Amino acid sequence: MKLSQFFLTTSILATLPCTVLAMEPVWKDVKSPPGVRAKALVNAMTQDEKLQLVMSRYALGNGPKHHKIPEGALGSAGYVPGIPRLGIPAQQITDAGLGVTNPNQVRPNDGATGMPSGQILSGTFDPDLAYEAGKVMGKEAFHRGFNVLLGGGTVLVRDPRNGRNFEYLGEDPLLAGNIAAAQIQGVQSQHVLSTVKHFAFNAVETNRMKVDMKIGERAGRESDLLAFEIAVKQGEPGAIMCAYNKVNGIYSCENSYLLQLPKKAWGYRGYILTDWGATHSTVAAANAGLDQESAAEFDAKEYFGKPLKIAIKKGEVPQGRLDNMAYRILYSMIHSGLYDHPATKSFEPEDVAAHEAVAQQVAENGMVLLKNHHNILPLSPNIQSIAIIGGNADKGVLSGGGSSQVTARGGNIISKTGPKTWPGPISYFPSSPMKAIEALAPKARVNFASGENIQAAVDLAKQSDVAIVFATKWSAEAFDSADLQLSDAQNKSIEAVAKTGKPVVVVLETGNPVEMPWLHDVDAVLAAWYPGTAGGPAIANILFGRVNPSGRLTTTWPKALSQVPYPYIEGAGKIINADPGKRPQYSSDNQVVSSIDLNEDGANVGYRWYEQKRLTPLFPFGYGLSYTTFKYKKLNIVKNFTSDKHTMIANVTVKNTGNRDGADVIQVYGKMPDGSPSRLLGFRKVDLKAGETKTFDVPLFPASLSHYEPAKHDWEIVPGNYEIFVRPDALSHEGLKTTMHLDKIDLPD
Repeated sequence: MKLSQFFLTTSILATLPCTVLAMEPVWKDVKSPPGVRAKALVNAMTQDEKLQLVMSRYALGNGPKHHKIPEGALGSAGYVPGIPRLGIPAQQITDAGLGVTNPNQVRPNDGATGMPSGQILSGTFDPDLAYEAGKVMGKEAFHRGFNVLLGGGTVLVRDPRNGRNFEYLGEDPLLAGNIAAAQIQGVQSQHVLSTVKHFAFNAVETNRMKVDMKIGERAGRESDLLAFEIAVKQGEPGAIMCAYNKVNGIYSCENSYLLQLPKKAWGYRGYILTDWGATHSTVAAANAGLDQESAAEFDAKEYFGKPLKIAIKKGEVPQGRLDNMAYRILYSMIHSGLYDHPATKSFEPEDVAAHEAVAQQVAENGMVLLKNHHNILPLSPNIQSIAIIGGNADKGVLSGGGSSQVTARGGNIISKTGPKTWPGPISYFPSSPMKAIEALAPKARVNFASGENIQAAVDLAKQSDVAIVFATKWSAEAFDSADLQLSDAQNKSIEAVAKTGKPVVVVLETGNPVEMPWLHDVDAVLAAWYPGTAGGPAIANILFGRVNPSGRLTTTWPKALSQVPYPYIEGAGKIINADPGKRPQYSSDNQVVSSIDLNEDGANVGYRWYEQKRLTPLFPFGYGLSYTTFKYKKLNIVKNFTSDKHTMIANVTVKNTGNRDGADVIQVYGKMPDGSPSRLLGFRKVDLKAGETKTFDVPLFPASLSHYEPAKHDWEIVPGNYEIFVRPDALSHEGLKTTMHLDKIDLPD
């Protein structure tokens, strides 16, 4: 280059804006790994910016101190201000156990898609469908400007009275973990960060702020913690929400064993945040591994923020701990896509039909047909008269209460009974089963009776070809049911209608199993659980055979409470904290349960408990009827256990022996040489045409054939002969069995 050319070039460059000459900061480089970008951001942050990142504020405006919505907040469960100079967006946090729960705060008169309850989602036994459900939730959150979704309920169902079981995914860790992981992946595919919760052993709601869950390490790792391990490793949630309860005497959100387990044993790189009101300390919580205090207004006092800043100055909390908190939060924001794709409030129309179609598909695939005497179902579209009785079925379908309560499009139907404040009121989604039934039976005379007047219900049933009785039981966050009973009025109504001699179909809309003293007197029972905002058409499609039922139970139904590990829970049935506008208060004079020894069932949760105790439940895990029948023809196990690979596959041949197309859930169970109860090893939902025979590969989970050894910090397969079964449910004596020998194998933790 000539000297004149050099001076000309440099003079031109000197006139260009500095931004053109400056290199893009590392954290803006989308090609760099999230960890590199997060570290660069932490290095560029001030101390106050780091402290800002590790604490959220309640943003609904009706919190414990009735504070105003923070500036910049959309109005939701929580808010963390952004840091514009570093491109860090604000965290707009929404409750979303079963769909976006705060849409009205963003757009007046707006609603969202209410997904069916967790028992339905897990009852599909279909991770692909769970992914689609999560994707819809993520889309609707992003559309409203939310970028952190408080979903991913992965607590195992240990007690059939837990008020939040309708948010959870059943009693088996393999199934719950896989369904949760798929749902989380679906949410985060939309650049919305998802949590997994409530970590851990949140088995009851009674005295949830103080109750101590006692459990041994092996039993814990083989049950609830295994479900979380699968969800965390496969789903890679941006955050883990720790629970209210204590575990072995220490609050979950300052329990170093719990908080370090994902980070050290599972390779988890995201952050851990508290449930609302679950923080109890500054130094202990921070040093144990807590990364973010949620909605500090709900705690007894603010623990992070200024108190954390003081603790760091005093040397009580290392500076590196704060840096790590900030790093983990930023890593998750980048990894889940919300850093590079900031959510903004949009008023553009959504594809409501597509979203509701997914909700309906989940409901249709997860509802469980419990009884179908003489094949009374499906009903003929040419039926002449139908009696619809009870359950507000003329108006809508029941939903569960608490923080997961979605506001449906068009508004919820509010019950005149029940609590008037949170976790109520009792809400129905405006999806009428009766209207959907009328559409599928155009020739029929369809009439409704509320069921409150039993004689009116009986008279209507006598005048009809079939009576469909809807029975409901509401469940909600913050309390457990005292029993498994429907109301006396509903039981008496069903019994009276059954005595008419007319065919009777009972549709249950409940959050938990219920006792059915009239079970032998009715012709059919459909467990519709809480079926979501498309529940009406889903119920009708199953009743009329537009959809062949294929859902399976993911919670074992006891005959009575005498069969469960904890028959009596002191204080169950009482709503303790009934107002989200106040910090939850639990005083000793409530006389509620103070601790539960989970070692009673330990790792043998649900169906494993029944097998161990040789009890026959009303309906077992995995149970569900179809309008066709299936037969297992062959079972073969292909295993590949090498030093660096541990895989097993079951080759299962299935025949649809009926005259209808349908879907079956192949369930493979294994029994160890030590005689411990059977465990689910793998599952797969398959479609078969009438009369069709096919062979399917079912991936199996080696850890389900092993015990966790605390002293070795690994999973161990002991040498011996293992029995492998393919069954229609967990406790069935039908199906196929084979035996395989395994040598001693250590599986990495």
